[in-house]
Amino acid sequence: MAFELSSSAFTAGQAIPQQHTCDGADRSPPLRWKDAPAAAKSLALIAEDPDAPGATWTHWVLYDLPASVAELPEGVPRDATLPSGGKQGLNDFRKTGYGGPCPPPGKPHRYFFRLYALDAPSGLEPGAKKDQLRHAIEGHVLAHTELMGTYQR
Repeated sequence: MAFELSSSAFTAGQAIPQQHTCDGADRSPPLRWKDAPAAAKSLALIAEDPDAPGATWTHWVLYDLPASVAELPEGVPRDATLPSGGKQGLNDFRKTGYGGPCPPPGKPHRYFFRLYALDAPSGLEPGAKKDQLRHAIEGHVLAHTELMGTYQR
């Protein structure tokens, strides 16, 4: 069984609906996963746009989600700490939680939602940045999966 990430809002490689972007309500899309490794203790999610001008743009940093959680609903609150116990970091909009696709006009951009199954919590406080999370989980990733959607303005 492969660790899989999916969304009821869009399928892999397809357009992310406007309601999940800065042109709409800017609500995080619903995400669901299955077959995380049994040894997983926590999960971390990074959403980013590698097609952004200049450098990869981080849209969401979420970590220390208990491994017992198997989905995130649409519109996850932008709170630093979630009711499930998960923590949210800062995106490149300098805000906590999800910040949806907001590319400049032109060609479609790709948005990668990457989910990591970890053998331990990150140990980070809420508000961490992507690079801090990547450093904290180094050597603790049991498996990872991703879902890519596109958006164009």
